[in-house]
Amino acid sequence: MTEDQREVLSFVEGTVPSYPMPRWAWSETAVQSSARLLRQVHDATAGLELPGPWRSPAHGPVEVICHNDFATYNLVFDGERVVGIIDWDFASPGPRLWDIAYLAYRIVPLSSGDRRDGFTDEERWRRLQRLLASYGCDAGPRDVIAVLHERLLALADFSDDMAERHGKPELGEHATLYRYDAAHLPAT
Repeated sequence: MTEDQREVLSFVEGTVPSYPMPRWAWSETAVQSSARLLRQVHDATAGLELPGPWRSPAHGPVEVICHNDFATYNLVFDGERVVGIIDWDFASPGPRLWDIAYLAYRIVPLSSGDRRDGFTDEERWRRLQRLLASYGCDAGPRDVIAVLHERLLALADFSDDMAERHGKPELGEHATLYRYDAAHLPAT
């Protein structure tokens, strides 16, 4: 942001995948590099006190600025390696695990819609552990699942609110999926 309150954007060379996700978006390199980049972003924003306003609610404990949609479809890839992040519209203050859980939801993946990726539950658990190790997170997989449950229910409520406020019923369909996924997270 410039002194005259203009937003300055820059171009990040690479590819942003979309559904159905290409195989390279599920690679170990993608898991590890996305976790490392998320850690860099969180470390860079730790302790910042930005007044907002925020389009997404803040969540406690406030540790960093959360992207709130740190997922494969918002990451820029160079081959299998994540090199950038797009779509910061819903960023807000929150705990590190809030973003880590959502990244795990999308890249491990833990979402029901991504089951066609071919990973077994055992492989997903190992991928989640590698994500946490790559981030340098002290929390364990069970902690992530607990936060993800809360995160998905909050996202469902937020989606319902946005659907009603903006007259977009398709957002209600997202809310239904988030509630379904919250009820069907892996056993801990």
